[in-house]
Amino acid sequence: MCGIIGYLGQKPVVPVLIEGLRRLEYRGYDSAGVALVRGNTVELRRSAGKLDRLVEALDDDPVDGDYGLGHTRWATHGRPTEENAHPHRDCTGRIVVVHNGIIENYLELKHGLEAEGHRFATETDTEVVAHLVEREWRGDGLDAAVRRALARVRGLFALVLLATGDPQKLVAVRQGPPILVVEGDGGCLVASDVPAILSHNRDVVFLGNREMAVITPGGVTYSDFTGAPVAATTQRINWDPVMAEKAGYRHFMLKEIFEQPWAARETVLGRTSLESGQVFLGELDIPLERLRAVTRVVILACGTSWHAALVGKFLVERLAGVPVEVDYGSEYRYRAPIVTPTTLTVVITQSGETADTLAALREARDRGAATIAICNVVGSTATREADFTVYTHAGPEIGVASTKAFTSQLVALHLLALYLAQIRGTLPVEAARRHLEDLNHLPRWLEQTLQCEDAVKSVAQRFHQHRSFLYLGRGINYPIALEGALKLKEISYIHAEGYPAGEMKHGPIALVDEQMPVVTLLPDGSIFEKMASNLQQVKARGGPIIAVADDRPRDLDALLDSSLDALVTIPATPPLITPVVMAVPLQLLAYHIAVRRGCDVDQPRNLAKSVTVE
Repeated sequence: MCGIIGYLGQKPVVPVLIEGLRRLEYRGYDSAGVALVRGNTVELRRSAGKLDRLVEALDDDPVDGDYGLGHTRWATHGRPTEENAHPHRDCTGRIVVVHNGIIENYLELKHGLEAEGHRFATETDTEVVAHLVEREWRGDGLDAAVRRALARVRGLFALVLLATGDPQKLVAVRQGPPILVVEGDGGCLVASDVPAILSHNRDVVFLGNREMAVITPGGVTYSDFTGAPVAATTQRINWDPVMAEKAGYRHFMLKEIFEQPWAARETVLGRTSLESGQVFLGELDIPLERLRAVTRVVILACGTSWHAALVGKFLVERLAGVPVEVDYGSEYRYRAPIVTPTTLTVVITQSGETADTLAALREARDRGAATIAICNVVGSTATREADFTVYTHAGPEIGVASTKAFTSQLVALHLLALYLAQIRGTLPVEAARRHLEDLNHLPRWLEQTLQCEDAVKSVAQRFHQHRSFLYLGRGINYPIALEGALKLKEISYIHAEGYPAGEMKHGPIALVDEQMPVVTLLPDGSIFEKMASNLQQVKARGGPIIAVADDRPRDLDALLDSSLDALVTIPATPPLITPVVMAVPLQLLAYHIAVRRGCDVDQPRNLAKSVTVE
């Protein structure tokens, strides 16, 4: 979630860039920088830390220019240091780039460029883009060189570039993360989010995927990555500052659902090596002999995080071969929990301030357990009080009903399970590589999964007036059934219950009738037939089915009646990845049902984002 600002116009450039960066600082605060062009010279000022450090650097060593770029960074590739701060340059120092996103094949590109003689000065994936553009420079303009360079790039990214060899020009491209352009008021601005431009102009053009904007003093031209012109649609922004942060989405919750590919990628970044099959959790500085001696893992959490913990049990037991117990943070200390020197306790909390989870953490720590916090907030109480921390990198989550924080927790648990397996020697290297490849492909699977939104909207239209829902799943996906039911309760105020599908016959089946929609999770694999059997039992009692199934070829026609039932398809994924992708359509279902019912999606009644009291 990096912040990007670019300006070409008649106003003093530095104040415009700094104001834009201040409005974008919530998107990243590990480092910041600006690049200013005066004639044929580019001047950079960069600093580690928050934006005030950059302002101090500019006060100490002032610089100005005719136009320029600014960036505030949330570190992904490379440490949050001054040399890794954006903007970045090529070997000549004349091509400059700022970047939000991931260059997935940057190592391959970097090694090829180094073989050609390019010299790299940073640890970032971003620098590869500057060198690629340098390599493709043929004197026909910056935009032409960028197009040629992008033909070699894989990933999801937003980029803005300038080059002294093609003066008075900014080139902006989008493949995934947002980029917007505004004209008027004596110049043109390009930014990664609306707050940066609201004080200048409220008529905004949002670039589409695989689109480019070329900004010159004569105006802006829009094209796709092949150079074919595209029509620009201007949107009028009438938001207050809080609304502006929604980036065009109706609610924070929907924005955060769609940010999940990024949150997953951010949580994996820098922690895996596909070459060696290793996981690197640098913040997890536990003596290896202590991890090897662990005989039991206890995971403690509340609410949505507790559902993540249930998935974590499957992951750790399957990969690391250690028995796992999952307990509610709110219950743990009210009994006499058994803790031995070989117990590893993991607490999961998005905010790091959940009172019950903190109390459970203290109980486990006081009884002698090694403690790990899985948390999204740097410096929070949980991260200070646990022995060690594994951070998720979901970014700020404003919607009360957790979405991207939940799926990031699943990713962090997967990494932790692989790390334990690595330390304990329970997983061959080739198998570890396959798991890491799956985690690296996860953002793309999530992007594909989000394409089910239209189908989910249709389901919500059909079923939003029902007053009770049942959610069923098996194996590693049964916690996702529980989470789907919780989401529906939280934001639509509809009664819903989630169960392991095998438990349906032990009570819940008594509730099934034509007024009780049953949401069933039907991934392909060994449990498909058993889930299909549960589905038949529901159908025999007149219950309407909402099936979430992957796109592997299966004959669902015999199981579903299109006049009564509904089907949502998602990409087929490996078994241990399915909980993450299965969660997305259930989040969307809860969201769209709540919207149809007129509920306050972002601030549901009686709930708070962080429960800091018992």
